[in-house]
Amino acid sequence: QLQLVESEGGLVQPGGSLRLSCAASGFSLDEYAIAWFRQAPGKEREGVSCISKSDRSTYLADPGKGRFTISRDNAKNTVYLQMNSLKPEDTAVYYCAAVWDYYCSAYMMPSDFGSWGQGTQVTVSS
Repeated sequence: QLQLVESEGGLVQPGGSLRLSCAASGFSLDEYAIAWFRQAPGKEREGVSCISKSDRSTYLADPGKGRFTISRDNAKNTVYLQMNSLKPEDTAVYYCAAVWDYYCSAYMMPSDFGSWGQGTQVTVSS
């Protein structure tokens, strides 16, 4: 059974950093595209970043450009989202999601992804 488990988020001060991890079990993560989405209260779920199979393509949404980095460690079957210079508007529940054989782009939608983690809360506040 395909499972994704996000690391704990937490409370971070503005300007701080946090690395989220998404650990996969039941499948080999390097065969899948993995994306990070986030959802703030009262808002739709939005794409944050995506990395495709064999790193053929990556995508980073505008809010994270220059601050966020997505990467994968196939040996650990884990994908990471490094978030630096965090802002209060980054506060949201962050989800990782997986889909097989997918090209990451600005057109990615939550409905494209069939497997999801449970979500982890990230709060940026002083």
